[in-house]
Amino acid sequence: MGKGIVLGRFQPFHNGHEHLVLEALEVFKEVTIAIGSAQEEWTTDNPFSFQERKEMIESWATENSLSQRIIVVGIDDINDPPNWVEHASNAHGMGTLITSDRDTKDLYESKDFPVHWIDLHQREQFEGWRVRQSCMMLSTVYDDEATRSVLGPSLPDAIIEWLITNDALYRFLQLNAGPHAG
Repeated sequence: MGKGIVLGRFQPFHNGHEHLVLEALEVFKEVTIAIGSAQEEWTTDNPFSFQERKEMIESWATENSLSQRIIVVGIDDINDPPNWVEHASNAHGMGTLITSDRDTKDLYESKDFPVHWIDLHQREQFEGWRVRQSCMMLSTVYDDEATRSVLGPSLPDAIIEWLITNDALYRFLQLNAGPHAG
């Protein structure tokens, strides 16, 4: 049955994203993971570049023997909701959007784009800002086992290993190391 499309920023790819992609793979033979805000990097909300997020997701796909079923693409922001679906479709192609985000669902449906709804999976635990705060907390902890233990409930193992191997948690310290009062 066609292709599923999962859209997100994946900053970083967490267990909620994994749930969405795995649900999509239950319905579709192939899934395109469309990374939004592809031009954003090195900010507190978007710490990782498109290439880094793509590498994270591909490492997860490889570990789970899903590389043949997943394609990762990037989509730059245009800050123009009425034209977003057409703009995004140029990158992710046609298929069925798989989402648990009401605004995204409504936007795509308003353009007659097929949408498959998935209920949120442990939303409070997997909100991106919460995951990034945990990463920030760990940015000065140089103990890989502690990192695995703290991030394990929120991130797939392959993503944790990518963060450790690429010394990517240090990024969070760098982002917050600007001048401080006092």
